[in-house]
Amino acid sequence: MIKIFKGVYNFFDKLEDKIRGKLTHYPLIYAFIGSIGIVSIWRGIWVIEDNWSMSGWSSLIFGVIITLLIGLFVSFFVGENIIISGLNKEKKIEEKTEEEIHKERSVLREIQKDIKNIEEEISENK
Repeated sequence: MIKIFKGVYNFFDKLEDKIRGKLTHYPLIYAFIGSIGIVSIWRGIWVIEDNWSMSGWSSLIFGVIITLLIGLFVSFFVGENIIISGLNKEKKIEEKTEEEIHKERSVLREIQKDIKNIEEEISENK
């Protein structure tokens, strides 16, 4: 039974990699197909909850409890980047001066150069 599950899992994992690889070259088509999938999931959930005869309040409470228990509530509605930037006392991009943005850009370029050098050293050692 476990081998069958692993085989099915690996098949769909490879299929997903191929499809995602092709769709990344066409971001608008990728976004459109993705939006259809997401809306279909939400519609399915909506219909299921209607069949369960859940009221708006019970549905809201049920959803909040689920997302709190699995750790998605805050990250989905606020975003982990916002939380991390707040903890690091970083400014929002619109609050930064042009000088700060250029400074960050140059730091990022230096990091990219360092990474490229490390990659070259690794490939030379192989």
